[in-house]
Amino acid sequence: MSGILYEEPSIWLFLLVTVFLGGGAAWLSGRAIALTWRPYWQVLGYMLLLACAVRFLHYALFEGTLLTAQYYAVDLGVLCILGSIGFRLTRAKQMTSQYPWLYEPAGPFGWRDRRANG
Repeated sequence: MSGILYEEPSIWLFLLVTVFLGGGAAWLSGRAIALTWRPYWQVLGYMLLLACAVRFLHYALFEGTLLTAQYYAVDLGVLCILGSIGFRLTRAKQMTSQYPWLYEPAGPFGWRDRRANG
């Protein structure tokens, strides 16, 4: 796997920087965007910037390559997934708690119209 998804000598460095540090920031960013009722596309814009910061951490702390499209795309993919999950979980909770007379929970990521169910 080394060379395809990450360039560090150990997968633990990739997990630490990209998944735990970057992913945690992505999750919180997605959550913050949902809490302020902003549209989903802003999550993607913030993840582009956050992926640059994660690449810089790889470069500055572990002597990784700063400007590489392959590893940037991997980091961006991980961050977009975690940011989207944070956004969607928060938005589903918002919709069902802010508008309980209109919507009911439909799993952790969704809601449904109460009037459609009778």
